[in-house]
Amino acid sequence: MGNVHAAEGVPAPPLGSVPAPTPPGQQAGQSTQAPPPPQPSEPESDHPGTFEDLHQRCKGVFPMPFEGAKLLINKGLSNHFQISHTLTMSSIMPSGYRFGATYVGSTQYGPMEAFPVVIGDIDPSGNLNANIIHQFSSNTRTKLVSQIQGGKWAATQFSGDYKGEDFTASLTLGNIDVLNESGVVVGQYLQNITKNLALGTEMLYQYGPNVPGGEMAMLTFAGRYTTPQWQISGNVVPAAGGLHTCYYHKINDTAQVGVELEGSLRTQECTTSIGYQIDMPSANVVFRGQLDTNWCIGAVLEKKLMPLPFTLALSGMANHVKGQYRFGMGLIVG
Repeated sequence: MGNVHAAEGVPAPPLGSVPAPTPPGQQAGQSTQAPPPPQPSEPESDHPGTFEDLHQRCKGVFPMPFEGAKLLINKGLSNHFQISHTLTMSSIMPSGYRFGATYVGSTQYGPMEAFPVVIGDIDPSGNLNANIIHQFSSNTRTKLVSQIQGGKWAATQFSGDYKGEDFTASLTLGNIDVLNESGVVVGQYLQNITKNLALGTEMLYQYGPNVPGGEMAMLTFAGRYTTPQWQISGNVVPAAGGLHTCYYHKINDTAQVGVELEGSLRTQECTTSIGYQIDMPSANVVFRGQLDTNWCIGAVLEKKLMPLPFTLALSGMANHVKGQYRFGMGLIVG
């Protein structure tokens, strides 16, 4: 489909729960399932990528379980325009019909990159999610995320990335409200120290009447060490006593595994999750599974029904502590 498939990450999203990016300061789960914006490619050996993609390779092997039944139909109308129809039936997730559209421009900075990219979806109630991504030059990229819920602006986020020869600097503005004097500002910087080692920092500043003391700031330190077969990354938040580390290992061309650890001294909690991905090209099957220390397990199997342009997805998740079990089945057409 030409440029529609040339844009990064524009191919059909998985049938799992894929909400639109949550702006800083907004609680996860407030967004409804919008098509995800283009996903950045893996960092090149001489460039660290962006701060927000620090754990990307590890998180990519974890499944995104869903519950109920889903039908996703994609239709390309031209080299630049694609539409989608999504029907969801679930007892725990937002159900109903959503119409989505994707536009990809003709400005290319690489074989798999085309800009601008406009992605949006809307339901019969008028709830809208929109993403606009544009790269003005080979070094500068911007992204605008907006959500309308119940006829009101629910969230707005603007971010910009500047990519140097061996560093990336990013600035994000979330839910800036001039009248109520509230909002979130996030500055990020990631620098390659060596070919394999990258270090960076993030500064989050939030202000508004609902913030204790009227304002707060939080500093995060991060690092990542990468080799062709494995990667370890982590970030520390000294003020909150938080730690987040990830380890990714590519066993071979068909098997990958990832381990994620999140802990906080303030809440005295720590969770470790193990995820894995198995690719079976001869059977056109991709299987992802996970297990965490809270006795929760989940898995998603995706099977391409060749030669038809169909993909069947089967999902299962279980919480043995709470005795909750969820199962899902989905079909992607196109």
